Amino acid sequence: MFASVLSAAILGIEVRPVQVEADVSNGLPSFTMVGFPSAQVKEAQDRVRTALKNNGFHFPPKKITVNLAPADMKKEGAGFDMPVAAAVMAAFEMIKPQVLEGVMMSGEISLNGEIHEVSGILPMVLCARDLGCRLCVVPYGNLKEGRLIRDVPVAGVKNLQELMQCLNDPEPYIQREKQEEPEDGGKRNQLDFADIEGQESAKRAAEIAVSGFHNILFIGPPGTGKTMLARRLPTIMPGISFEEKLELTKIYSIAGLLARDHPLISQRPFRSPHHTSTAYALAGGGRNPRPGEITLAHRGVLFLDEMPEFSRSSLELLRQPLEDKVIHIARVSGTYTFPADFMLCAAMNPCPCGYYPDLNRCTCTPGAVAGYLGKISRPLLDRIDISTEVPPISFEQLHQGKRGENSEVIRSRVERVQKLQRERYKDMDIKFNGQLRSSQIDRFCPVTDSGARLLARAFERIAFSARSYHRILKVARTIADMEGEEKIASHHIGEALSYRVFDKESVIK
Repeated sequence: MFASVLSAAILGIEVRPVQVEADVSNGLPSFTMVGFPSAQVKEAQDRVRTALKNNGFHFPPKKITVNLAPADMKKEGAGFDMPVAAAVMAAFEMIKPQVLEGVMMSGEISLNGEIHEVSGILPMVLCARDLGCRLCVVPYGNLKEGRLIRDVPVAGVKNLQELMQCLNDPEPYIQREKQEEPEDGGKRNQLDFADIEGQESAKRAAEIAVSGFHNILFIGPPGTGKTMLARRLPTIMPGISFEEKLELTKIYSIAGLLARDHPLISQRPFRSPHHTSTAYALAGGGRNPRPGEITLAHRGVLFLDEMPEFSRSSLELLRQPLEDKVIHIARVSGTYTFPADFMLCAAMNPCPCGYYPDLNRCTCTPGAVAGYLGKISRPLLDRIDISTEVPPISFEQLHQGKRGENSEVIRSRVERVQKLQRERYKDMDIKFNGQLRSSQIDRFCPVTDSGARLLARAFERIAFSARSYHRILKVARTIADMEGEEKIASHHIGEALSYRVFDKESVIK
C-alpha cells in the first residue's frame, strides 16, 4: 500500500515542499528511508516505529520504504517525524490515505508518542498557503505561531492519538482555542532617552542616524553613556508594519528563537553580540545555514560594543551586507541569501585604556593608540555615515539631574522625517537617505552654492574617499529634511562634516 503527505524543508530562509512517501510491501521486515536524509532524519525510523508501538499501533512485519522527494535536496531536522508517522499509518491503512491529501505537517515525535514543537513552523505555513493546502497540522506548542497566518486552517496536536483523530476529523482541532488571538512577542521597551543626562550632541547624532537609517559610531571614554545611547535607539524608531512583523517572525522562527506564548515579533530587534563572537556567529552558517546576528538584526539595530575588540575577520564581513543589505553564504549544496537590512551602531574607546587624549589619565603609547584605532579598516569606516564623540559628563550635569526629551517626543520627529523620505523615494527601491546609491546622489541631494564651496574646501583639506564624500551628502540630506529644507545648505554640510571624527587629523594622530 502506498501513501504520501506534504512536509517542508528549510534551506536558509527559503522553504521547499517535501513529499513524504511511504510504501508497504511483502519481503524481509525492514524500515528503509531514502531521498537524501541526514543522519538526524534517518533516526526518525526508530523514533516513529517505537512511538507507534508504545501507542498501541501494531502492524505486521513488512518491508517499509519511506522516500523524501525531491531526492536531490538534503533533508535536515526532526520535523519529518510526524509526516513519516502519518504516511506509514496510511500505508498500513490505519487511516485512509485520502485524508492526507492537501495536508502539510511537521513535528518531532518522542518515544512515548508525544509531539514536540520544532523551529520553522511559520514559514512552513506560508508555504502551505502558497501551495493551496487545505490543512496544516503542527505540534500544539507551535499552534500560536502557525495561526499568525489566517489564510490556511492550522490544527495543533499533542500526540499520535490526537494526530489520528485530527486527520479523520480536523474541525475540533482547527477550532481549538481559536478565540485566543496570538500575542505580540517580547516585553515593551522600558528604556527612554530621557534617562540620559547631558550628551546633547551625541543624542542629536543618534536622532539624525535613526531619521535617515544611517550607521553610527560612538567614540568616548568608559562610562560616558555610549551603551545607554545605543540601547535606546529602538525606542525612537517608528513602529513596524504587520508585514515586517511577519518577516521578522519568520526569521526568528527559523532560528528557533520565538517565545512559545508570544510568537509574534512586534518590536524592532536590537542585537548586541559579545566581542568574542566569531565571524560565523555574525554572518550565520553551518552545514544547513541558519541566520546569524546580522540577519537577526534585520529591520533593527546591530550594536557592536567595544568594536576594536572584535576580530578583524568578524568586522570585515560587515562590509558587504552594509552595502547590499543582504548576506550571501556559499556552500557546496548552493548559495543561501539572508536579509541584512540593519542599522549598525558601534561604540569604542579612543585608546586601549579609554582616556586618550587626556594625557593625565591615558597610559597608552602613541603606537598603542595607533594600533588600537587601526584595528578598524578604512573601508569599514567609510561605510559608517556618522562617527561622533561622547565626552565625559561634568559634575554640574550629573548633579542637576535635568532630564532631556523623552523617546516619544523624539520618535514623533523621526516619523515625520521618515515619512518625507518615503514620499520622496516612493517610486524607488529605497526608503531612507542612508540607502541612497552614488548614482542617485546628484538627483536627490541638491546643494546650495555656499554649501558646495564649503564642501570643496573640506575636500581639499581632508583626504576624503569618494564613498566618504557621498556619505557626507547623505547625512546632510537628512539634516536638511529635519529642518524641512529642500536644498542642502552650508550649515547642513558643516554639521555633517562634524560627524566624520575619523577624518580629522587630530583624532587619527
